[in-house]
Amino acid sequence: MESKEQIKAHFARHLQKLLREQKLSLRGLATSSGLEYSQVQRIANGKVNLALTTIYASAKGLNVPVDKLLTGID
Repeated sequence: MESKEQIKAHFARHLQKLLREQKLSLRGLATSSGLEYSQVQRIANGKVNLALTTIYASAKGLNVPVDKLLTGID
């Protein structure tokens, strides 16, 4: 099983990949998800444990299903 730090880092890399694919900035994700920009920055840098509601808001902001954000996390 991956450590908490590894999971956060994996999620951050995957989020950054999705942002690049959608040509969406961190600020754009903050706006479209309703999350604070500073929170989105910490998420994208793997610095924060995410609540389910934050994952849901991030998925909505990216316009992707929640499971796509969690791809590869076991």
